[in-house]
Amino acid sequence: MRKVWRDVLIFSAIAVSIPLVILLLIRFTPQPPTGEMEHARETLSKAGKNKADTYSKKLFTEAKIFYDSAMVNWEKENYRFLYFRHYDRVVMFANLSVKKANLADDNSVSSSSNLKIKLLQKIESLNDLITQIDKLFTTYPLTSEVRNRISKGKILLIEAEIIYNKGQYLQANRKITDSEYLLTGSYENASANLKNYFKSFSVWKKWVDITLNNSKKSLDYSIIIDKFSRKCFIYLNGTRKYEFEAELGKNWVGDKRVKGDMATPEGMYKITKKFDGGKTKYYKALLLDYPNDEDKAKFRSEIEHGSLPASAKIGGLIEIHGNGGKGIDWTEGCIALTDSEMDVVFKIVRVGTPVTIIGSMVDLKDVVDK
Repeated sequence: MRKVWRDVLIFSAIAVSIPLVILLLIRFTPQPPTGEMEHARETLSKAGKNKADTYSKKLFTEAKIFYDSAMVNWEKENYRFLYFRHYDRVVMFANLSVKKANLADDNSVSSSSNLKIKLLQKIESLNDLITQIDKLFTTYPLTSEVRNRISKGKILLIEAEIIYNKGQYLQANRKITDSEYLLTGSYENASANLKNYFKSFSVWKKWVDITLNNSKKSLDYSIIIDKFSRKCFIYLNGTRKYEFEAELGKNWVGDKRVKGDMATPEGMYKITKKFDGGKTKYYKALLLDYPNDEDKAKFRSEIEHGSLPASAKIGGLIEIHGNGGKGIDWTEGCIALTDSEMDVVFKIVRVGTPVTIIGSMVDLKDVVDK
């Protein structure tokens, strides 16, 4: 009987101990850091979607390295016997990965936002620059190289704006940088040329003052050609009566130097002949006394100093004539008006009417600020 009770007690103890042991085994079994690794993976994914690999590359790379270290350590622990596994380093690297990924994500969002603002400011600035270029240089005879660079810069900016509106800021930045390089360089080149041209403004102003004063004294007509504004102004008694669009020589910037240079001369001239009907191929024409004595003296000086070859010819036959209205500079140095405008001018002027040709009636500051 005693033996039976002993067996019962032993059996009962074993029955109670087994679940207890199982519970203890379960309780003290090292738990794999599944949650921490999942969190690290999700944080990395979120940062990647916000382009942290682009806008915060260093932090994002560090986050990936920590995540990879966590995976390596997890794999190493899995080779150990179940109860000898320790996941502390796995959790540590996973947490570091989360920390770096969050920093990369925040930095990426901030950098992307800052870049977006910065690019928008650049786009607006370059569009303002294009407006200024168009205002000053649309009809200004720039070199073909500068003109091509301006055109390319405009195209790149248009492409950049399209890409920018799609949220592709890095690609937009590259095109904006290229556009800025082309447009800024071209503007500086053209502006330097224009500034150099306007060094003669004081002389032009003097000619205008003389012309208008003489018009007041003589109570007669006078003509002023403003090359930069492409205007033909008709004055009577010193008061402006008419204003016409003028088309010039293809290479109108600066004074005329030699025959065939396609430049419209600058100076104080007079009408020497009036042609109409079949006497001119340009509907009607007013011949000017170019070259005058000042032009001839300047031409001889250039020959003597070697700035022009001895074989150079001074040229002539500079006129105000019809057949204008083309909207471009196309003459060989003359001033072209439309036929209807020539009818007006031809009727009111005479042989001897003063014609003053200048670069501009206003100084460069006023031209730029206009």
